[in-house]
Amino acid sequence: MIEFSRDGDIWTATINRPEKANSLTHEMLVSLAGFMEDAQAARAVILTGNGKVFSAGADLDEARAGLATSTIWERLSGAIAALPGLSICALNGTLAGGAMGMGLACDMRIAVPSAKFFYPVMKLGFLPQPSDPARMVALIGPARTKLILMGGQKITAEEALMYGLVDRIVEPDALLETAHDIAALTVAAAPEIANQIKAMCAAEPLSTDDLGAARIG
Repeated sequence: MIEFSRDGDIWTATINRPEKANSLTHEMLVSLAGFMEDAQAARAVILTGNGKVFSAGADLDEARAGLATSTIWERLSGAIAALPGLSICALNGTLAGGAMGMGLACDMRIAVPSAKFFYPVMKLGFLPQPSDPARMVALIGPARTKLILMGGQKITAEEALMYGLVDRIVEPDALLETAHDIAALTVAAAPEIANQIKAMCAAEPLSTDDLGAARIG
C-alpha cells in the first residue's frame, strides 16, 4: 500500500490505498518511516499519493485501537525533517488528520486546486502529534494554527497558499512533473552546496554581533 521508486538521486514514496482515501495503517506508517530513514542517502525525496485524496489520516479502525496516539507518527515526521536533501510533499488531494504531520515536516508542499486541509483532533478527543503545532506555527503563525487545530476549520488550497501552508498550486496532470523539476535542480547542484543551503535555511538568523564578528574574521 506504499509504493517506492528511485529515479537516480530522487526517491519517491506513494501512498496507494485510494479505495480507503489513502488512510494510514500502522504497517504503512512503519514502511514510510523506514523509507525516510533510509533516504538519508537521497538528494531529493518526493512524497505523494494515488487517487483524489493525499491521505485522510489514520485508518479509523486502527485509530480506535490506539494508532491515533502512537509514537510512529513522530518517528515518521522526524525522519522526514532530518533528511539532508530536499523533501517535497506533492499533494494530489486533501491532507487531513495525522497525515498533516508528514506534510508539515517536508521542506515544501505543492497541491492540486481541489485539495483541502483540516486536522480535527480536538473534535475527536486527541491531541495533535507533539511536533505538528510548532511546525504549523512556523509556516502560518499561531492564530491560523489555532483556526485549524482549535477552530476545526477546513481550508481550501487557495487559502493554504495565502497562509503559507502550501507553496504552489499545480494542476493534477502537472503535479509530479513539477515536483520532479524542482527536485532535479537540487540534484544538479553540488551536494555539499545544496545540503548547506538547506541547513542555512533552518538556522537561526545571525545577530548583529555575530555578523560583525564574521566580517572581522
